[in-house]
Amino acid sequence: MGSIWELDFYSRPVLDENQKKLWEVLICESPLDIRAKTDSLFRYAQYCPSTQVNSGWLRAALQEAITKAGEAPIKIRFFRRQMNNMITKACQDVGIPAQPSRRTLVLNQWLQQRIEEVYPNEPGYQGGANPSVRLESPLPQRLPDALEGQQWVFVSLSAADLMDMPEWEIGFSEAFPLELAQVSPETRIPGVLIFSPRALPLAGWMSGLDLAVLKFDTSVGSRLILETGVTESWILANIKNPQTLAEAKGFEAAKQKANGVHFIGVQSNPQAESFAGFWLLQDVNLP
Repeated sequence: MGSIWELDFYSRPVLDENQKKLWEVLICESPLDIRAKTDSLFRYAQYCPSTQVNSGWLRAALQEAITKAGEAPIKIRFFRRQMNNMITKACQDVGIPAQPSRRTLVLNQWLQQRIEEVYPNEPGYQGGANPSVRLESPLPQRLPDALEGQQWVFVSLSAADLMDMPEWEIGFSEAFPLELAQVSPETRIPGVLIFSPRALPLAGWMSGLDLAVLKFDTSVGSRLILETGVTESWILANIKNPQTLAEAKGFEAAKQKANGVHFIGVQSNPQAESFAGFWLLQDVNLP
């Protein structure tokens, strides 16, 4: 399997000599291994004059990044919906699929670091005009009947236990380095296991959605919501049982203690020793 890249192309809080905002492309490798070291990931940054903001300039920047990296990624993730057309066209022009996604954890962290440490030191810096990386919550959809699990349960594992994930038997999966979330080995990581006799088709469908965040939502009733891509979300369960409600609140509290890290797993039954699917997730928009 090849690499996946994360990309942002947007204006920055820096004015050029003509008092126009500078734009910038940021490209970084998306780590897929829970044990990966983030300081070894490929990164590429380049400013773009406001007069040259178009898909052609972005295509040239992508080609330069590919040359520097030594190989092209299998796909590129981006989170800014307003840049969808330009980013998608530039990626298509270099033959790489583009995917709107909330799984841009390294990119979000890098952008925040540049907002705090890089842009303020640039000539023409304009404080208070930082580009936001916060995303709006999408409207949840009902899960297709054929894909509903028959049973599910809240569970937790220590961060140290999760480090063994590469040795587990898993059909579909994705993770990120736990060092990225800065959690200690003894931190309890909350999660949900879904059990279904159609575990593999369910896991395959979920894998194609680009899983982002699992959360307990009380805006309309009490529901377990799975957010995917940039604009999609799904109702995994409606919660009414008082004990389960308490467990759901505990799940959210544990997420906060774990810097938003959590997981979702799919198995055929509670006795299964393998996973049809297992995904490590991070909620970067905790209240």
